[in-house]
Amino acid sequence: MSASSEESPTPSRGMSLHSKILTELGLGSVWQSPRDVKLLCAQRFVRLFAYGGSTLILASYLSALDISDEHIGLFMTLTLIGDVAISFLLTLFADAMGRRAVLALGSALMVGSGLIFGTVGNYWILLAAAVFGVISPSGNEIGPFRAVEESTLAHLTPHELLSDIFAWYSLIGNAGTALGMMTGGWAINLLQVIWGWPYISACKILFFAYAAIGAIKFLLSIALSSAVEAKAEKKRTRKSPTRASQQTGEGETQPLLGGPVRNSTSQDQDPQKRSFLSFVGDAELVSLVIRLAILFGLDSFASGLASLSWMTYFFKRKFSLPEGKLGSIFFTTSLISAASVLVASSIAKRIGNVKTMVFTHLPSAVCLALIPVPGALPLALTFLILRSCTQTMDVAPRSAFLAAALPSDRRTAIMGSINVVKTCAQSLGPLLTGALADRGFFGLSFTIAGILKGVYDIGMLLSFAGKEKQSRRQAPESQEEEAV
Repeated sequence: MSASSEESPTPSRGMSLHSKILTELGLGSVWQSPRDVKLLCAQRFVRLFAYGGSTLILASYLSALDISDEHIGLFMTLTLIGDVAISFLLTLFADAMGRRAVLALGSALMVGSGLIFGTVGNYWILLAAAVFGVISPSGNEIGPFRAVEESTLAHLTPHELLSDIFAWYSLIGNAGTALGMMTGGWAINLLQVIWGWPYISACKILFFAYAAIGAIKFLLSIALSSAVEAKAEKKRTRKSPTRASQQTGEGETQPLLGGPVRNSTSQDQDPQKRSFLSFVGDAELVSLVIRLAILFGLDSFASGLASLSWMTYFFKRKFSLPEGKLGSIFFTTSLISAASVLVASSIAKRIGNVKTMVFTHLPSAVCLALIPVPGALPLALTFLILRSCTQTMDVAPRSAFLAAALPSDRRTAIMGSINVVKTCAQSLGPLLTGALADRGFFGLSFTIAGILKGVYDIGMLLSFAGKEKQSRRQAPESQEEEAV
């Protein structure tokens, strides 16, 4: 990586207002990023575009096939459970198989699932296609893609620019979801109203489009260079021992928040106590991973209760909204969520990643709990929009927090394992929501989800805010000692 790409675009007195705005928004970091970073962001956009379109119609499509709400919930749950095994295996061995190969394989499976959904109506065949082909019931990331991409972004990007890159990575994904939902909604509306197509046939056209987008993602995956591979990361680390030794508690080579700085030589001379989870690391790192898994699992279970597929289906059923209007509503809320990510990046630079995660995510949890309370559409939409204002502001700080807290040589495997825990927890949510919806308590699931998300936020604040603050104080002191 060139020296120019490693310079942090921090504001200076000599900067023009235009330059300061670009720097504050992180656009300078994106512009300076390597070609592979831009390709990874493009992959995320097209993938989330496909997820957005399919998520908008998934529950309604299954309902149109005479599948009960309880069985729709079971479908979503089994999809997520099946995805756990595939994601775990692919992320655990992604570095050995090759990151480009894993991303390309996932893209090919997307193509297959789209073709099956467009041609077959059998419940169990659709379930198999959803499991192996990565159909998202939540509109969010499932499968191995995100863990592999974030690990790759972390080693392609200097630590001081990570927050900006992850913010735009998240924003681009949210924008893709928003555009996919609106495009899908109005496409269904066009096919039904203008051309008179049956609803099921119109939905199948969207799944064929899903397959085509998977093919585009496949081309983007094979266009990545060899620099994204784990071997290139290890080679780069060996060639830059001075820079690695100067990383502080927030650096990529530092595995624990606030922990002592250790390089590979010191680790060989003074081996740490190992746990039975050998692929994770020493006992202290295992403790960190367990705490993260419990908290993220709680948040993911709540997300499963209020997944995007259920949310769109809830508004369609309660307020009799057509797909076109649904697409426009959730396009607007997704755009608001995408724009808010940039604000989160700016806040994180000032108060830290953990506090930014909590103080932005907690208000969205409260609004989520209140969405089903009103009987009138305007007030329900008000809570939905207020939720979207801060719903995803925690995503980029959380990614930067994980990149700083985990060791680079185990990051892909650990992040993949945490994602498996999250997916397992999330998979239980749709089943419970389906059971509640079948018994006339659809909205109760959203209220429960909001309460659980609030508990997660408080847990993150109590567990990590103090340690991150201590780590941020130690960083400049460590740099001064190295300079002396």
